[in-house]
Amino acid sequence: MNQTLLVELLTEELPPKALAKLGDAFAAGILNGLRARDFLGADAVASTYASPRRLAVTITQVRATSPDKSIREKVLPVGVALDAAGQPTAPLAKKLAALGFPDIGIDALERASDGKTESFFYTHTAPGSALHSGLQAALGDAIAKLPIPKLMSYQRPDGSTVQFVRPVHKIVALHGNAIVPVAALGLAAGAQTLGHRFLTAGEISILSADSYAATLEAQGKVIADPAARKEKIRAALLDKAGDDCVLMPEALLDEVTALVEWPVVYECHFEPQFLSVPQECLILTMQTNQKYFALTDSHGKLRSRFLIVSNIETSDPQHIIGGNERVVRPRLADAKFFFEQDQKKTLAERLPSLANVVYHNKLGTQAERTERVKTLAGQIAQALGADVALAERGALLAKTDLLTDMVGEFPELQGIMGTYYARHDGEHEEVALAASEHYQPRFAGDALPATQTGTAVALADKLETLVGIWGIGLHPTGDKDPFALRRHALGVLRMLLEKRLPLSIHTLLSNSAELFADNPHFKLASADIAVFLLDRLRGLLRERGFTPSEIEAVAAQNPDILDNIIERLEAVHAFAALPQAASLAAANKRITNILKKIDITPGQVRHDLLCEAAEQALYAAMTALQPQVERAFAAGDFTLTLTLLAALRDDVDAFFNTVMVMADDLQLRNNRIALLAALHTMMNRVADISKLAS
Repeated sequence: MNQTLLVELLTEELPPKALAKLGDAFAAGILNGLRARDFLGADAVASTYASPRRLAVTITQVRATSPDKSIREKVLPVGVALDAAGQPTAPLAKKLAALGFPDIGIDALERASDGKTESFFYTHTAPGSALHSGLQAALGDAIAKLPIPKLMSYQRPDGSTVQFVRPVHKIVALHGNAIVPVAALGLAAGAQTLGHRFLTAGEISILSADSYAATLEAQGKVIADPAARKEKIRAALLDKAGDDCVLMPEALLDEVTALVEWPVVYECHFEPQFLSVPQECLILTMQTNQKYFALTDSHGKLRSRFLIVSNIETSDPQHIIGGNERVVRPRLADAKFFFEQDQKKTLAERLPSLANVVYHNKLGTQAERTERVKTLAGQIAQALGADVALAERGALLAKTDLLTDMVGEFPELQGIMGTYYARHDGEHEEVALAASEHYQPRFAGDALPATQTGTAVALADKLETLVGIWGIGLHPTGDKDPFALRRHALGVLRMLLEKRLPLSIHTLLSNSAELFADNPHFKLASADIAVFLLDRLRGLLRERGFTPSEIEAVAAQNPDILDNIIERLEAVHAFAALPQAASLAAANKRITNILKKIDITPGQVRHDLLCEAAEQALYAAMTALQPQVERAFAAGDFTLTLTLLAALRDDVDAFFNTVMVMADDLQLRNNRIALLAALHTMMNRVADISKLAS
């Protein structure tokens, strides 16, 4: 009879950051183990439960006994099983006995080829096994394969030593309402578990597997489902926040969910004097050190009240609230102290100390790196028509906040604190913003630098890293990218692409490489980096919804400036939808192949050598269309540029149907090649449309 199965491990408090993975792995291990042993019905569904003190899973449609199976086993080759007279041999009798069928006669065996030689086979029905045996094996495998961060060794009361992530006190295994007699970690399974450590007392009996979650919640004050627990926390936080906004990053919600079994949200306060500290510092210390949820007003300004998620529900929470307020106060005081101390020394005064910070043993110190980024940022700013002095100043100061106490305590604040301190020092606003903007974009979807100075410094910083690290042989390999060069490359491409910057990739890489000219460890790799960037560009464009053939039409031209590449792609996309596109793309592909094979440089088309009607018509159509194409291209109307080409479809088709390009007459051949070369240039101004051919 198919019923729901419950398996629970009751433990000491599990590591919160590993809880989700442990819960998922435990449930998957039991589910897959039972499925492999044929104990699950077709519609079996697993539910994962994980709380600070338990890992559990319920699975519906679990059989009490696995089905009987028909097994066809190879016995022995005929040549071994029978002697010269065709009588059974001793090896055959021995093999049948080993298989558990000593009384089987030769006439009960099937004689067939095993693919290599003729052999005897025996087909029999193996009875299904009981659930307890299948679950025992699945449980052992699941426990052995858990992604445990670090094993703990502990002793059972009988003196035996057990290893697990945390000590296990009970195992529950129920099939319907019947205990499944399995054992693990020195414990035999039963039907009793424990509820909340402080809100309940004594054992709780689970009457059936289906009632597990409801029983724990009602009697044990435990919400075993992590998703339900998380949503209860989220709803309670929003309710307590009222008109304020609660800052609840998913990672913090997940961690707090893994710390409590019966979440209750309480409101706490800190002294308003701490609000003089940059709110990012206060928010980070509350989230990182205390797992608290900060509140802001509708304008994003930090409030002096915050929310905590407690594991204890009480009618008088003042001792909980007061305790948390006392705990957070020293943390906020430390942040205030760091902030005030840091402001006693300007960022510019910290510059000499960068010489004491090693960037990389083959690339020098942070001071040397800063000079390289400064030079490159100035060059980029000049190319963009931005303020060179501001870009150089921004690059010079961008890394100095790494030497401050605040960033030393909270590395996540690098850049953010640089902006605050630069403003305090009286630096230009764009210089101050460059301290934080030069890290952007830090991840997929992150904002780009808003200012020209920040953009110049961000490009310089990422290019210096990309070219420098690559140049000393530490480019990404496989899935290994310890210096995040893929992220730096994507950052460069996003800025060039989305900000429509008219900067040459070749020039940027060349200027970056020149910064390392005197470094004996550096080897020029601009060509490899350009290919690397082009591959990343393909990925970015795929994310924007363009097809591989459309992307290749543009990428095949090895674009050096990306300011109009989106318009080119949109033009290719529009062209591909035209009824004439397939024919023209195929013709363009044919022309490309012809031009690849010739060993001469095509000259100018001579009208007097156009003797065939089809080539005369094509030349006339091209000549008439050329001015329109040139005007559209010069105006940046790439869609019109390509759309105009559709008018050539019939003439191009007629040319290839009636004209012999590789004529015996050398003058005619070269003139026709010149005509095709001119057509090829006209057709590929925007993109290589041959890539659209199937």
